[in-house]
Amino acid sequence: MGDILGQEAVIRERRLGSLLTFAGTSDDLVGLSERNPEGCCRDNSFNQCGDCSAQRAMLPLSQIRDAALVNHAPLGCCADFPLFNAGNRRGLKLRGMEPEGIRAVSSNITERDIVMGGAARLAAAVGEAFRRFRPRAIFVSTSCASGIIGDDVEEACGDCERRLGVPVVPVYCEGFKSMIWTSGFDAAYHGIVRKLVRPPARRRGNEINIFNFSNYQAFTPLLAGMGVVPRYYVHQSSVEELATMSESAASTHICETLGTYVAAALERHFGVPELRSPPPFGLLWTDQWLREIGRVTGREEEAERTIGAERARIAPELDRLRGELAGKTVYAFGGAAFCHNMLAISADLGLRIVGMMGFHHDMTFDNPHEEIVSIRNIHQRTGGIANVAVCNKQPYQMVKILEELRPDMVMSRHGSLPVQAVKLGIPTFFAGDANLIGGYDGLLNAGRRLVRALRQRNFTRNIAAHARFPYTDWWRGQEGAFHFRRPGQAAG
Repeated sequence: MGDILGQEAVIRERRLGSLLTFAGTSDDLVGLSERNPEGCCRDNSFNQCGDCSAQRAMLPLSQIRDAALVNHAPLGCCADFPLFNAGNRRGLKLRGMEPEGIRAVSSNITERDIVMGGAARLAAAVGEAFRRFRPRAIFVSTSCASGIIGDDVEEACGDCERRLGVPVVPVYCEGFKSMIWTSGFDAAYHGIVRKLVRPPARRRGNEINIFNFSNYQAFTPLLAGMGVVPRYYVHQSSVEELATMSESAASTHICETLGTYVAAALERHFGVPELRSPPPFGLLWTDQWLREIGRVTGREEEAERTIGAERARIAPELDRLRGELAGKTVYAFGGAAFCHNMLAISADLGLRIVGMMGFHHDMTFDNPHEEIVSIRNIHQRTGGIANVAVCNKQPYQMVKILEELRPDMVMSRHGSLPVQAVKLGIPTFFAGDANLIGGYDGLLNAGRRLVRALRQRNFTRNIAAHARFPYTDWWRGQEGAFHFRRPGQAAG
């Protein structure tokens, strides 16, 4: 299947100048990105918790239907396998397939392997994965331990591939290499494009790649009216479907954080263009997305008909939702680009945006298309956001910001975060399945759920009356949430 890229993806700190901490306005962050694209990725001097890029690499790889994953690591590094397993079963069910568990094993590096080397144990684990699952491909994810001892994973995978007759794909995602957890997504896609994707045998002019998670295929009905067929990647895909993603007419994604690396690789190496528009969240961005799909597939008239029909269909309920939400303030938490998507929805619902917190910020993207720069897009869409933070998933910073701003509600992409707002008595919206708030129906879905959250204010107030945080009066007395930021950090 070929090897078209280098051995591993360059981490985001070096490639995109990504940041882990920032406090200012959206105008400040747009300006900083334009002035200083190399960034400065120092972190706080104190962190409550953290995240690992290896987990982000293993998440999509473990959910490829006829592939297997070997985690070359101590056993504890596969602690997220039950989470991946549950997501895979749910994703298969959502897509009308028989739910089944993931195909994953650990090489279980021991103390002896740390001293003597773990290549033999890796080869045994790859052989066991092949024996158990008979996969079409095997992914090998590296770890801090395998990286520190210097195992030659490339050579070991090559030997296994020649012996077994299926692709054995090394994915270099050692957690210590990058402070930016989303570098793991890049590592996974790098391995897929490098070792599995074939040059196109033909061009599927009415099909587009959509890079997303293990989600409901919400965009299929929307695109059907244009005669366009979405191909959802990479969760629940087969190895053959991965091999032919180079044949699609274009690529897009539900957020730039997840999909711009692979979209850029497909454009650069296989001529598959990345759509030059924001992702389809909210009215205006969905309009732009459909028009861009119409442009690249030669269906401009169909796109305009779809936009007109969909806007007319949702207009009555959208007006009602806007009336119920008028004047309410909202704050958003989430992965950087999807946080911007939630705010685009908020703007179209008539909410007043008081701020946002992304978990990192990419100063540049892999493709030099200004139309996909999410911070610039949301800055322009909203006219500016006064309170913009970048925070490495630190609860103490989230709590401090919410105590100071006291929004009417909080929107969150990730399930563990709304707890912080609820304990403060603030109604919350948990996006969960990202696709379900995409497109025109997704806008209505988000509006309904926000209205329901507001109607449950007494419930959240009751929780707040009994909730306690571990923070001291000294901490609460500090000015701002970024007291522990190291000197020299990016700020507006």
